[in-house]
Amino acid sequence: MYEERASLLDGAVVWTNRPSGPGPFVPVLPDGCMDLLWTEGRLLVAGPDTHAHVPPDTGAHYVGLRFAPGAAPAFLGVPAHELRDRRVDLADLWPAARVRTLADRVGAARDRPAALEAVALRHAEGTPPPDPLLRAVVAALDAGRSVAATAQAVGLGARGLHRRSLDAFGYGPKTLARVLRLQRALAFVRSGMPYAEAALAAGCTDQPHLAREMRDLTGLTLGGYVALAASMSANSETPQPSGSSTTA
Repeated sequence: MYEERASLLDGAVVWTNRPSGPGPFVPVLPDGCMDLLWTEGRLLVAGPDTHAHVPPDTGAHYVGLRFAPGAAPAFLGVPAHELRDRRVDLADLWPAARVRTLADRVGAARDRPAALEAVALRHAEGTPPPDPLLRAVVAALDAGRSVAATAQAVGLGARGLHRRSLDAFGYGPKTLARVLRLQRALAFVRSGMPYAEAALAAGCTDQPHLAREMRDLTGLTLGGYVALAASMSANSETPQPSGSSTTA
């Protein structure tokens, strides 16, 4: 079963996934986010995805902290583009002895989501906050503004916005805009809106445009994704939201 709640860490979400058995799993779709994960005694990082990630069919228990787009690099001390489409051990980024101690602390806790959140909150006290400009970039692109209009709104040139986006989101602003638009469309689809209406409401030119974006970014069709999510619900498995939520 998948569950999530808002985190005390600004803009983040704490989530858990306890599969009731082996797959099928809903693929994790690109959403601009990055995650700190605990599973099977390990701490991992899920980088920003540019395509769907299919979790391994292990039935493992996951606990995660999903950062808002652009927030994780400052926390981790690593540019997002270095982790694009990757799942890595946190020990590859931070001192291994410290990571083992933190992983053991989370694993031994009765409330592992709260323990992982506490680890993150403690570490965040000693790290610089994310650049507020990044939130403005996400807000502008998610509102459907063009990359050029977004750059102008935040006071950057096109090259400057691209460079900052690579470090913060893992890819350029054009890709981020596509990812956010797809997520908007899927939210409308999950609410029951017809595909054609969802496409237009999200900012696509028409339903075929949305279908192409779905295939390019996920390798799935809209109908295939919705059917798989529905089958998960029918099996009493709450579908995980699209994003960087499972790994390894």
